[in-house]
Amino acid sequence: MPFASVLLLVAGAFFAGCSKSPSGTGAGGDVIKVGEFASLTGSEATFGQSSHNGTVLAIADLNASGGVLGKKIQLLTEDDQSQAGQPATVVRKLISSDDVVAILGEVASSRSLEAAPICQENKIPMISPASTNPKVTAVGDYIFRVCFIDPFQGTVVANFARHSLHLKTAAVLKEASSDYSVGLAKYFVAGFTTDGGQIVGEENYSHGDKDFNAQLTALKADNPDGIFVPGYYTEVGLIALQARQLGITAPLFGGDGWESSSLVPIGGKALEGCYFSTHYSPQDTSPAV
Repeated sequence: MPFASVLLLVAGAFFAGCSKSPSGTGAGGDVIKVGEFASLTGSEATFGQSSHNGTVLAIADLNASGGVLGKKIQLLTEDDQSQAGQPATVVRKLISSDDVVAILGEVASSRSLEAAPICQENKIPMISPASTNPKVTAVGDYIFRVCFIDPFQGTVVANFARHSLHLKTAAVLKEASSDYSVGLAKYFVAGFTTDGGQIVGEENYSHGDKDFNAQLTALKADNPDGIFVPGYYTEVGLIALQARQLGITAPLFGGDGWESSSLVPIGGKALEGCYFSTHYSPQDTSPAV
């Protein structure tokens, strides 16, 4: 479903049933206030910036078409700085101080999971553009997403590894504190082993790490046909560089956390022969698709 359509449905539904204030705030005045929290700065800033830019475009298009029930959508955006603890703070502000009728965000599953209980408690609908961990929407009936989930993504990547890359063995290098990374690794391993593949090694790293030589050296000794790295672009580029420097020639592959314009500038030629899954529309007429 187009993002503008999702925004229209949510804003329209809650405008019809909610009038928070007669002074132009919430859904009771001349505008409908919608909140957004995103990682506009910090380690995953390209995620937040791209999702924010898409949101701005969708709202501009919606408002140019007359808005919702004759009212314009006003977007109030807060930067969670890619840091744990910030999503809860900014979402509470958007709900209690800014009087928004809906919340958009986040891309990272861990940050969506931090904010979701607050939205659920306050009965404010929250829509994540790209949090793929299934636990996000399990928080409650006010929490939604407009993307695939990791049981699907992990299975698709496992199928690709087995039947397109023809891998018989694989290793996993995941970020231990990331709900996204741990969840996607789980579903990949399940799909890969069910399909006859063998996991020969598994290593962890922490958010913000710069040196992955110890983990990669251990995985090199396991001699996998490929290495699954379900992480974010910030670490993936460095992992690729260090893997090649250690003489690892096996393909690296991962999920949609790789998708960033900053990935290739970090990893460069070390990423050649590597793969990742991500969202796209088969109806898109772009030559890239």
